[in-house]
Amino acid sequence: MPRDLRWAFLVLDEHPYGREMLRELLDAGFAPDLLIEERSEVAEVERAKFLVRMAGFPIAPTFDALLAGRDVRREAVGSHNDADCERLLRELVPDLIVLGGTRILKPHIFAPARLGTLNAHPGLLPEVRGSASVAWAIHLDEPIGCTCHFIDAGIDTGPIVGRRAIEVRPGDTYQKLCHATVGLSAVLMREALEALRDDTLVTTPQGEGRPAFRNMPDEQVREVERKLAEGRYGHLVR
Repeated sequence: MPRDLRWAFLVLDEHPYGREMLRELLDAGFAPDLLIEERSEVAEVERAKFLVRMAGFPIAPTFDALLAGRDVRREAVGSHNDADCERLLRELVPDLIVLGGTRILKPHIFAPARLGTLNAHPGLLPEVRGSASVAWAIHLDEPIGCTCHFIDAGIDTGPIVGRRAIEVRPGDTYQKLCHATVGLSAVLMREALEALRDDTLVTTPQGEGRPAFRNMPDEQVREVERKLAEGRYGHLVR
């Protein structure tokens, strides 16, 4: 990435998804000019969801630990859609915004980014949009994977810059697969920034796909776990 490219990283407070992505980007030499954390009830709920989904598997260090000794400006807001967040972004005038797990953003928040806003989604697009992507993929017998894409006014509908499936083998658990998507999402984002740096980034428009899914009810998640454990998922690699 060119040395003078300015970029902001938006994350929910201590979300394991954002922590893993930040670790991957920092290890590759990509430090944001500005990190904006949302500290809210939404952030707490979303963090708790991911910790349950990844139970028993390691998560990345805290933002405090990751940023220790680094000259990265760090700000907190009550919502990534509020006036404080918009003001911070307009003051920075970023070339790029990178999302490390956020609520659905309104267009006025990502409008200031000259090159656009990149998101890494823990599901394959356009087949599995929205929340609880691993669970919905198993339920629908769709492949599990991740997609890096530019965002637009829709939900997970913007142009794709990277997409990769995850092999699912007998004995893999729902928690293991959720953990794997967090790691792969971070890798795809790092690869996107490397391609942007090297001027090799290629975008592909999405097909029509399905509407975005809402979070899956707990009882349905338990059925998904049973389906996986019993070998009834249609994309097992044997």
